[in-house]
Amino acid sequence: MYFCGTNLSVMPHTLLIRDLTLRDGQQSAFATRMTQSQIDRVLPFYKAAGFYAMEVWGGAVPDSIMRYLGENPWDRLEKIHAAVGNVSKLTALSRGRNLFGYAPYPDNIIEGFCKNAIESGLGIMRIFDALNDIDNVKSTIKYVKQYGGIADCAVCYTIDPHFPFSERLKAFFKGKPLPKKVFTNDYFLQKALAMEALGADMISIKDMSGLIEPSHVAEMITLFKKHLKIPVDFHTHCTPGYGLAAVLSAIISGVDIVDAVIWNFSGGPAAPAVELIYVFCKKLGIDFDVDMEAVAKINAELLNIRKELDKFDAVKQFPNPFNPLTDTLPAEIDREFDNAIAAAKIGNEEALLKACHAIEAYFNFPAPNELVKNAEIPGGMYTNMVAQLKELGSMDIIEDAMKLIPTVRLAAGLPPLVTPTSQIVGAQAVNCATSLKNGKAMYSNISNQFVALVKGEYGKTPVPIDADFREKITGSREEIPYDTSKHKMQANPLLPQFDNVPLAENEKEILLLELFPAVAAGFLTKEKGKRYLAEHPPVPVEPTEEELLAERLFAALG
Repeated sequence: MYFCGTNLSVMPHTLLIRDLTLRDGQQSAFATRMTQSQIDRVLPFYKAAGFYAMEVWGGAVPDSIMRYLGENPWDRLEKIHAAVGNVSKLTALSRGRNLFGYAPYPDNIIEGFCKNAIESGLGIMRIFDALNDIDNVKSTIKYVKQYGGIADCAVCYTIDPHFPFSERLKAFFKGKPLPKKVFTNDYFLQKALAMEALGADMISIKDMSGLIEPSHVAEMITLFKKHLKIPVDFHTHCTPGYGLAAVLSAIISGVDIVDAVIWNFSGGPAAPAVELIYVFCKKLGIDFDVDMEAVAKINAELLNIRKELDKFDAVKQFPNPFNPLTDTLPAEIDREFDNAIAAAKIGNEEALLKACHAIEAYFNFPAPNELVKNAEIPGGMYTNMVAQLKELGSMDIIEDAMKLIPTVRLAAGLPPLVTPTSQIVGAQAVNCATSLKNGKAMYSNISNQFVALVKGEYGKTPVPIDADFREKITGSREEIPYDTSKHKMQANPLLPQFDNVPLAENEKEILLLELFPAVAAGFLTKEKGKRYLAEHPPVPVEPTEEELLAERLFAALG
């Protein structure tokens, strides 16, 4: 396949790198299990590396480190900032009005969260909405900028579901024709322009599924750079096999920033390796403003940390060692880098992918996941569906559930498949497949989250939801948005066992309780208990004479 639209004259003189290793990298491959002590071991080298930005917070980090590691999310952000300072901008990922949860939050919670995150060292907030609903990102943009942060607004990349001609014909004769292509280049550009108008400081193309093909990257970057006045960042994953080639196409098309992961945490479900991007940039004559000697030191420690995280390793396939500063590439692999560049410049997508796959195979990165690629869904969505079916003892209907995803997704307004909508649609597809298997109606088992999505509580869907379907699922033909004025703050009880201290004693703890009610309640209770024991150590009790006599007697008896 050949594509056009690549403008070589816009290649940047300096490519900026957002390092994802300590957030998205470890979340994609190791279930967010890096401890603070493990992170502390690489931070001195990060300061020397000088990445433009480091993603270290948000996503699953706050929940996971409380839930599994017993660590304070605010401490993590503050400790990383203390070690790195302002050398790199620390970044976090948030879901717009939903922040880290599923339900939309009122402005006072969003403001408090943005204020405290920026005061704790956050420099950039990447803001996205699972429906690409602009209304859902307004408040976060406002408060991030108000407190001195950079608002990085993400357009969630997604593709239209494929329906067989027979289904389109059937829908047409029923008087409810299936929609024409929705997710066009203009759709994404209009979202980006709307966010720029709201004050976005940069725009990210967020390809959370790794499904964007190099040809489409070239088109979108060229279009965005032509119409936007702010920097453009490109984020993708390697799971389906497009990642490295897509990043190269983005660089050649003039992208300002790319997201990458350091070698031993990269590839597979994560983003491409920064070391491979460095090789491409050297060959292209593009400045790469990162100290690669420091990166090599980080990578050496990451190898040890990855071994320590073995039981959480989703891939268990280590890339072959490589340091682009000291290692010489074999002639045939060096040629593959040149082949990839040449193919990207003329728009030969087939040759580009072939060269990039050869490079990744040589270094032992995971091969493209054909199942995820063909299903055109995020890898995490697929694994969640498998886990749900295993729990139900119904793995025999996995193919049926996968086939139902386009139908369920369209009925729900064609939401992009990103957290939380990917989980909602995937879980409902499993419910529908299970119901059909048991001879029941397709929507006889509906999750609360699916009801909320169809009702309108998550925001405006890309296409309107059929009124008959909404009534069937929710009992109302009318859209009913979530009313944040009805939000009730979480209970904050006193803990009598610890001198009646409140469960949450300050604004940061209150925010944890609001965003992660059950997890934060357990975490904060344990924290108060630890402090109480430290302040009230058990008083040693002197043994009585009888106890001492008995002790000597037992000792004498042997």
